[in-house]
Amino acid sequence: MKSLEQHLIEYLALRRSLGYKMEDTRRELLRFVGFVRQSKASFVTTRLAIEWASQSTRCQPAQWATRYSMARLFAEYLSAFDPRTEIPAKGLLRHRHHRRPPYFYSDLEVVRLVRAAQGIPSPKGLRAATYSTLFGLIACTGMRLGEAVGLDVDDVDLDQGILKVREAKYNKPRLIPLHATTLGKLQQYRHLRDRIFPNSNCPGFLLSEQNTRLSVWAVRRWFIILSRQIGLRRPEDRRGPRIHDLRHRFVIQTLCKWYRAGEDVEARLPELSTYVGHDHVRDTYWYISATPELLMLVTKRLENKQGRRQS
Repeated sequence: MKSLEQHLIEYLALRRSLGYKMEDTRRELLRFVGFVRQSKASFVTTRLAIEWASQSTRCQPAQWATRYSMARLFAEYLSAFDPRTEIPAKGLLRHRHHRRPPYFYSDLEVVRLVRAAQGIPSPKGLRAATYSTLFGLIACTGMRLGEAVGLDVDDVDLDQGILKVREAKYNKPRLIPLHATTLGKLQQYRHLRDRIFPNSNCPGFLLSEQNTRLSVWAVRRWFIILSRQIGLRRPEDRRGPRIHDLRHRFVIQTLCKWYRAGEDVEARLPELSTYVGHDHVRDTYWYISATPELLMLVTKRLENKQGRRQS
């Protein structure tokens, strides 16, 4: 009979083949398998899933529910190989997800963030350029952080001005056309990177000073440092504006621009959804209530339509 570890490897491979990233799930389920082993259990039970999912007092109830769901899905898979496996019922650690309102960066705050990144200590002269380019790229294109750090050199076509996003959510690749100013900044960065690492063996476009691809955790660490430096967060704050909010800002700005220009926003929403890699247009609709300015523009558009109908 295969071990839990062997089953986990095959389970993760199966889910990845269906388009799931599984990185967070892999880390958590490795802990779950370790917990089962420490409990001296030979198969998964509902009790073990609940105890493991809720064992950390530092986790929020939403994280308990997420961990429980991971263990439950893994148990479903295991049950096909070991009939002793108990499949935990849905909703035993129920938590209603509340979507966190995005922080809307002002133009000045984006500029200050990029400039602060340009001041990061860089012994080889690359770290500051890499992080300032990264934050600017996300703000200008609405890319997800994982998509930006996942870009390879071959994904960045600076002749055609197009990015190819392969490391996309739900494994849905897409092409992103670039504005001329963004293209110019990427060309400057490539020139600097190639001068510092002329024979790099790393396929990544955005490089660390160790000639490796950036890690998401390192980027988040520097973002928190810079956020406190420019006043977006206080030193004691555990929560605050996120990198992901730069993506929200891009979507909201695009919608506002279309409303101000009198565009048929409803007709163009699928275009925006495709550009930012949303799985459904309804994911883009959520942004309409995100800022007072956007809500005001929507309200004004509706009032004008009603006025024309009454006249």
